[in-house]
Order: sequence, then structure tokens, then C-alpha cells
Amino acid sequence: MSYARGVDIRIGIINNPRELTIQSAQTLGDIEQAITDALATDNGTLRLEDEKGHVFVVASRNLAFVEIGQEKSRKVGFAP
Repeated sequence: MSYARGVDIRIGIINNPRELTIQSAQTLGDIEQAITDALATDNGTLRLEDEKGHVFVVASRNLAFVEIGQEKSRKVGFAP
């Protein structure tokens, strides 16, 4: 039996020492596309939604970095 998790997203914002951490139910491909679209123009915005339905919008010119990853599912129980 394995459990699926959402996608973990960590966003660094220029001139801000704290990072924004989100766990989203969006697919990895959808998140990558949203990042690519946001970075396509200087006035773009990155819009992401977390698993609870909260929406986060960051101006692309303020992005220092965006890290996305999905934890690989682990089996529950004893390994043979």
C-alpha cells in the first residue's frame, strides 16, 4: 500500500529572507508550465494554488528561485 502526496513547492523572493513553502495538488507539469509562463515576460505573475484552495500570486520579477519536487511514494510495511 502506498500513499500519494502533492507537489512540494519552495519559492524564494528577492530581498526577503523567508521562503514561501506550498504543497499543491496541481500536477508537476501544470506547475512547471505556470513557472515558464510567469517568467516569459517581465510583468508576469506566478499563480499557484495549495491543497487547501489558497491562491498565491508572486510577481515574476521578484522571484529568486522556485524549487518543485514530488516525494516518491513509499511502501508501507515490511520489505522482504
